[in-house]
Amino acid sequence: MVRKITCCEKTDRRGALKAPFTAAIISDLHNGPFDDILQVLQHVDAILVPGDLLNRHEQTWDHVKDFLAEVPLIAPTYFSVGNHERYSVNSDAFMTMARNSEMICIDHRIIRLRDDLVIAGIPSQVQVSGTSHRLLQRFSQARGFRLLLCHHPEYYPRFIQGHGVDLTVSGHAHGGQIQLFGRGLFAPGQGLFPSLTAGFYDGEALLISRGMTNNVMAPRFRNPCELILLRLVPADK
Repeated sequence: MVRKITCCEKTDRRGALKAPFTAAIISDLHNGPFDDILQVLQHVDAILVPGDLLNRHEQTWDHVKDFLAEVPLIAPTYFSVGNHERYSVNSDAFMTMARNSEMICIDHRIIRLRDDLVIAGIPSQVQVSGTSHRLLQRFSQARGFRLLLCHHPEYYPRFIQGHGVDLTVSGHAHGGQIQLFGRGLFAPGQGLFPSLTAGFYDGEALLISRGMTNNVMAPRFRNPCELILLRLVPADK
């Protein structure tokens, strides 16, 4: 597996953020190994997991169990449910294990990380619920920089955009699997030639991870698995 570390920075032009904040984004691990990133995680303020720790096509959870036991002890770790957690036959057992770990499940919750920074989560859903809409309404009124975890980037233009969220962090698209001329070939939920696959979009209001592990048989091309290191900085920094 070829996995790279992608470093990116977003400046808070709204003026809500008072000090820098660094986070590691671990999306779409799919019960894959993670030993290669442990040293990098020592230097972040938080670890963000926008879904798919599980691989629903596998019955083994070896790496997931190790992740829950080790990673939240390195830095505060925040998790939002992805489609693999939702569709897994072991979904209830996983959620029980996750809630009993040090990882913090933030779906339909607003949690204050600092006086100037709040985080919330919207889970993978068959149909976006009224609960999620109400969460966004409350979140738009929260004081400070508003950081949202939502596994599905295709949710962003449908109902997140325009709700005062400063940054939405997603995964799921796997970078379009194959990148040709700067565009992905296919992404679940978007189909052929998807418009939202990797990196920043909409004036840096949406950030999409290519994912940590390739869990399908289709190869990747010009599209390595990645860990994102995100640095949020105030406008005056």
